[in-house]
Formats: sequence, structure tokens, C-alpha cells
Amino acid sequence: MQATIPPKTLISPTKLGRRFHFHYRKNPSLSISAALSQNVTTPEAQDAIKRALAKKAVGLVKSGMVVGLGTGSTASIAIQELGTLITRGKLKNVVAVGANYQSRVLARQYGVKTVDFNDINNIDIVFDGADEVDFNKNLLKGGGAAHTMQKVVDSMAKECIILADQSKVVFQLGSTFPVPVEVIPLAISPVLRRLVTLGGIPEIRSALRKDGPVITDLGNMVVDVSFPNGIENPADLEKSINSIPGVVDNGIVSGIATSVLVAIQDGDSVTVMNLEEYVKIVGVPSNANSTI
Repeated sequence: MQATIPPKTLISPTKLGRRFHFHYRKNPSLSISAALSQNVTTPEAQDAIKRALAKKAVGLVKSGMVVGLGTGSTASIAIQELGTLITRGKLKNVVAVGANYQSRVLARQYGVKTVDFNDINNIDIVFDGADEVDFNKNLLKGGGAAHTMQKVVDSMAKECIILADQSKVVFQLGSTFPVPVEVIPLAISPVLRRLVTLGGIPEIRSALRKDGPVITDLGNMVVDVSFPNGIENPADLEKSINSIPGVVDNGIVSGIATSVLVAIQDGDSVTVMNLEEYVKIVGVPSNANSTI
């Protein structure tokens, strides 16, 4: 059975050289059953989805705002789009707060003024990515080992906008990705043992281009913890892991996201919708813990 999305903004990328240009269609429709079965594999298609999400998010920024910068490839494109609007004079007096070294470097590269955490009292809006998002806006982050400071930025924002393609939306967190846990190096052994008692299978994350473990911007190690049966109660597990002495923070983010934007691709077209709309289309399975 096919369902059709009610008319809304649909962004269509058209390949022109190495760049995608987006235009808007009126009264678009999308075959959901076909779109949800597609696997976005080409770099061009992935870039189109990320750019559509980034443009939608940056469109929410107003002049004079303090903007929190997220981590991940989609958030990086959003930083680029933000810089473009500032350079063209469409946004004025906008300053940004970066969660990690990479986001701050990108901001400066694209002309976005950055400020230190200690120089601001609040953040108006933040746009961020996630490795997984469930139907209750709980997130799993930390693929780039920057989740600790990113959670600080996200929690300070009046609006926390999460950007995700349809593959990131899951019935239950832990379905595909392990939970990243940032750990003080001297406490690694006792923390590993405690994580096992919580039902997890911990593994110290190794670096790809150097010998030894991954070291975060804060000088700590990262342990990836798999939960074979998924995560039934994200908020409880987040608190349980963080209560272990030696743990700095973990990649479960509950109760912070105010909005999740989901992108769906149908052929060479991309549409962006709120998570609530997406959930109504795909339906909520009987084994999913959802309050939507």
C-alpha cells in the first residue's frame, strides 16, 4: 500500500557540474513505500540529502542570534550554508559556539564569528546530527568522539534541531550503533567492568591513522558499548552509565532535542519533514516505546 505526503516544500537537486542546485516544487507528492525502500548509496544522493537538511535548518536562524554548531557531516554543511548567508549580508550580528575543534575551524573558514562558552549566557538555536534517532527524539551520538561537549552545547540551546536522513530513524536506540562512552584513561579498567554489569559489551575504540586508542579533544578515551537487545529505556541507561566513576559522559541524549528534521529521497528529489510527520507515515510498531 502506498501513502502520499500532503503538499509541502520539496527540494529537488539538479546535478550541474560538481554542485547541486535546489529548486522548489508546488504541491509535490512522494511515494513513501518506494522512497523508504531505497538505499541512498551514491555520494551525489547523500550530498543532496545533507544539503537539503542543512538549508532547512539554517533557514531558521535570524539576525542577532547566538548559534550552536553541531558535529558530523550534515552539521558541517549547515555551517557552510550559515557562512554563505552571513557573507551575503542576509544574516547580521550572528555569532556561533562550536562544540569541538573541527566545528570552530569550519566556522572561521566560512566567515562565521565564533565566541567562547564562557562569553555567553545562552544559545538561541543549535543544529546537530545524530547516529540514531528514535520516535521519542532520543538520540545516539558520538561517532566522531565529540559527544561530551556537543551535549553541553545542545542542552544550552532554546531550540535544538536534529538533522537526520531516514536511515537514522530507528524504533529502538542501539539497533545499529554502539553507545560511545568517554572515559578518564586511568579509570578504564573499572569502567569496563561496570559497563558489563549493565548488560553491555564494551570495546575500547582504536584510532585509524595512528597506533593506540582514540583520544578526545578533552584528552580522554572512548569505549563503544554494544547492547545486543537494544536500549529499552534510553534516559535510564544514560543516567546509569554516567553514574559510573570515571565516566565523563556517554552518547545517549535524552530530553534535549526540541525538533528532528527527517529527509527522505525519492529518485532525484528530497523532501524534509518533522519527525512527527514521518512517524505518522511509517507507523509505530507494537514493540516501540513511543509517546508521539
